[in-house]
Amino acid sequence: MNNLTCFTLAQSAKLLAEGKISSQELVQISLNKIQQLDSGHQGLNSFITLCDPADLLAQAKLTDQERFKNKNNLNKNLDKNILDLSGIPIAQKDLFCTQNIKTSCGSKILNNFISPYDATIIKKSKQAGLIMMGKTNMDEFAMGSSGENSFYGPSKNPWNLAYSPGGSSSGSASAIAAGLVSIATGSDTGGSIRQPASFSGITGIKPTYGRVSRYGMVAFASSLDQAGPMARTAEDCALLLNILAGHDVLDSTSSTQPLENYTANLNKPIKNLKIGLPKQFFGAGIDPEIKNKIQDSLKIFESLGAEFIEVDLPHNDLAISAYYLIAPAEASSNLSRFDGVRFGYRCENPKDLKDLYERSRAEGFGEEVKRRILIGTYVLSQGYFDAYYLKAQKIRRLISEDFQKVFAQVDLIMGPTCPSTAFKIGEKIHDPLALYQSDANTVAVNLAGLPGMSIPIGLSEELKLPIGLQIIGPHFSESLLLNAAHQFQLNTNFHLQIAPGFGELFHE
Repeated sequence: MNNLTCFTLAQSAKLLAEGKISSQELVQISLNKIQQLDSGHQGLNSFITLCDPADLLAQAKLTDQERFKNKNNLNKNLDKNILDLSGIPIAQKDLFCTQNIKTSCGSKILNNFISPYDATIIKKSKQAGLIMMGKTNMDEFAMGSSGENSFYGPSKNPWNLAYSPGGSSSGSASAIAAGLVSIATGSDTGGSIRQPASFSGITGIKPTYGRVSRYGMVAFASSLDQAGPMARTAEDCALLLNILAGHDVLDSTSSTQPLENYTANLNKPIKNLKIGLPKQFFGAGIDPEIKNKIQDSLKIFESLGAEFIEVDLPHNDLAISAYYLIAPAEASSNLSRFDGVRFGYRCENPKDLKDLYERSRAEGFGEEVKRRILIGTYVLSQGYFDAYYLKAQKIRRLISEDFQKVFAQVDLIMGPTCPSTAFKIGEKIHDPLALYQSDANTVAVNLAGLPGMSIPIGLSEELKLPIGLQIIGPHFSESLLLNAAHQFQLNTNFHLQIAPGFGELFHE
C-alpha cells in the first residue's frame, strides 16, 4: 500500500475484515505520514507527543493475530454490517489524561506531567482496540480559536500552511485533514470541535452536554466542556461516537439517557425534515461567499426532501458576551489547582509559599490563559458577581429558551459554522476580541448544552480554503444530526477532498 494513501475509518475497518490490509500496515502508513509531514519547520505540528513506534507496531501485530483467530466471526459481522474497529489508528487531544504518557494541555505548566490514569474516553478507545498514535496539539487549556496559544507552537492548516486550522482542537483537525489519521478526539467548550472542523474541511460533532464522559478530561469550563469525535465523514463520527458515548459513574455530569446506535439511522431518508434557518446566522458579519456556499448546500438538502423555515434566536447576539464571562469564571476556579505544589511546573528557588504560587503560575501559564483567569476572577469577585456573572447566567437561560421555542417548530437548525474562512497564523493573535468573534455562531450551542456539528461544503474561490455548515439539534438528537449529515455526504464529495500534497483519498 502507498504510504501516502488516506482511508476513512469505515474503509479501514472493511479492508481489515476482508484481509486486504493489516493493522500493522495501517499503523505504518500513519507513522510514515506523521514522520514525513508533521515535524520540522515546514511540518504541520499537529502532534505534541508521538507514541513509541515499536510499541504501536507491536500492538498492531497482536491485533492482526487476534483478528486471524476470529476470521470467521469477522466475516459474519461484515455481512451484518457490524464493523470491528480494532487495530485502527486514532489521535487523542492532549487534554485527555493518558496513563504513563504526557498530558500537557498545550501548556508549559503541564509540560512534565505524566498522568497516573486514563481518561474514560481513552479507556473506551483502548477497549475498542483503537491504537493511539499520539497526543495532538491544542490551544493551552483549550483556550483559543486558532491553535496559536499552544506552548508548542501553532499547528498548521494542510490547505495552506500559512493559515490556522482553527482551535482549540487544532492538532486533531490538522492531522485528519492531512490524512495522518482518519479519526481523532476533540473537545468543544465554545466551538473547539466545530470551528477547526470548518477551517480544516473535515467533519466534527459536539455531542449533547453529558453524553460523553468528562472524567480524566482536564477542565476548562466544567458546565460547557464536551468531548467528541472528529473525522472525515459523518459515518466515521457515528462509528467513533458509538465507542465514546455513554454514562460514566466517575463523572457526576454524565447523562443516564439511553444510548442510541449512531450508525443505525444513517441511511434513513430525510424527506419532510424541517430545518430552521436563524436570521441571526445570515446577517451582517458573514462573508458573502460563505453565505452563497451555505445556500448551495441547502439546495441539496431541499432536493432530498427537507423543508426550510426561517426562525429567530433573539438573544444569539448576546452569546459571545455571556460566554466570555461564564467560561473564564469557571476557568479561574478550575485552574487554581495548578500552583506548583502537587504536580506540573514549579519555579526555581522560591523564597516562600506565596512566591512559589505567584512565579509558578506566572511562568507556567501563557498570555491567553492569564487573561481569562483574570477576567474570571474579576467577575466572581465581591461587588461584581451580580453585575456580570449572574447576569450572564440569566442570558444563558434566555438563549436556552430560544432554542427550545425553535425546536418546537423544526427538527434541526442549519447555518454557517463560522462567519469567515480560516485566517492567517499571526493575523489575529494580538486582537483577542477579533478571535472571540470567530465563535459567534458556535458558543450558544454550548451555553444551551445542545449537540452541534460541522460538515464541509466546499472551498472558497480564491484561496481554496474550506467552508463548513453547522447543524444543531435538540438535546440527545445526535443520531438525527449524523443522519442528515450522512445523507448530504452521500450526495456530495466535499468530505472526500484532501488538501493538495497530502496524499490521494482511497475510493472503494
